[in-house]
Amino acid sequence: MDRKQILFAIIFTTLGLLAFQISISHIVGSSQSFTLFELLGPIGGMFLGPVLGAVSAFIVRALNVIIFRQPLDFLTVIRFLPAMLAAVYFGLKQKKTAIIFPICIALFLLNPIGRQAWMYSLIWLIPFVATFFKKRLILNSLGATFTAHAVGSVIFLYTFGLTPAIWMSLIPIVFIERGIFTIGIWTSCLVFNTVLDKLTNLKVIYFLKPLVNQNYLVSTRFFKQFA
Repeated sequence: MDRKQILFAIIFTTLGLLAFQISISHIVGSSQSFTLFELLGPIGGMFLGPVLGAVSAFIVRALNVIIFRQPLDFLTVIRFLPAMLAAVYFGLKQKKTAIIFPICIALFLLNPIGRQAWMYSLIWLIPFVATFFKKRLILNSLGATFTAHAVGSVIFLYTFGLTPAIWMSLIPIVFIERGIFTIGIWTSCLVFNTVLDKLTNLKVIYFLKPLVNQNYLVSTRFFKQFA
């Protein structure tokens, strides 16, 4: 990591820890909740690259456990992977990331409970198609949040089960929840990128300028080609 990536990682980690303290919605079948970090976590992949973005997501979650003394139970541990893969997805430009969704569908249907709730897994065909239009920020955001959802759902299925009826009842909730998360990631990325662009006009942190994505700055061009 060079100095610009280190500074960005510090800023991102600080904001991530703050975001972690704000709950958004309850996770069905557990005592935990989704937090504001679900909207911020994936964007590290764009600014730092997929690998360092995933590492940053891991660090934020690990520090949250340590600093705020969150119980390190099994559910907490398995939630690391979906967040990290969402950052990888968001940071990669290649369309090959679409492979994650057929894999998750297959794993879901291989499970006896999953087979009885097969319609649930069809939700992931939506982000599969969206992956082929990743240059659009809204579709990349959709793919990122559904990456976390698909991986998390498969892990949850194999570890906690739940009944087919519960999985089926979650379908409308997933559409609402992931729709909100998609808009949240889109907004977080656009705001963060725009603010970073403005701040890099200051001589003190001008060296962060290369991290700014010029395609995702508020402009007529952005809304026509990249929104």
